[in-house]
Amino acid sequence: MKEGGRKQGAPSPCAACKLLRRRCAQDCVFAPYFPADEPQKFANVHKVFGASNVNKMLQDLPEHQRGDAVSSMVYEANARVRDPVYGCVGAISSLQQQIDVLQTQLAVAQAEAVHLRVRQTASLWNQGHSPTSPTYSGSPSSKIIESQAKPIFDMDMVVDHTGYVYKEDAPVGIYLVFT
Repeated sequence: MKEGGRKQGAPSPCAACKLLRRRCAQDCVFAPYFPADEPQKFANVHKVFGASNVNKMLQDLPEHQRGDAVSSMVYEANARVRDPVYGCVGAISSLQQQIDVLQTQLAVAQAEAVHLRVRQTASLWNQGHSPTSPTYSGSPSSKIIESQAKPIFDMDMVVDHTGYVYKEDAPVGIYLVFT
């Protein structure tokens, strides 16, 4: 049975004390967070931050915040070992780029949906069907007010690489933007 990173009854040092080759005291600050069966966890943290700095950081924090601090240090240390130049920032930057690509794809899909709804409504008007008539089978979101006298003209939209959608005949500087 484990308690605080050590086996009960047998004085097994925590991963930190084992790496530092020192005796693991009963009140060792590392023991609860760096158990003996996870030596690489402390090895990376020690390599990036240094045992003395980790010890100071943990002692300066209230006990209820130490677990989160250790998790953050382990994450940053592992990221620094994988990418010594950028560390966590490299991972965050990569995720931000993925978000940007997905937001652009979403904007394109939304523009295509609007374009299809406009074409469907224009097609119904050209066939003489009112979107509110009983023969109309479109979605409720594509219905327009029956009292609208002007027909909806067919329009084409072009999406550029920045995610902005341009109406073909719109004056310069007016854009339809989907976010």
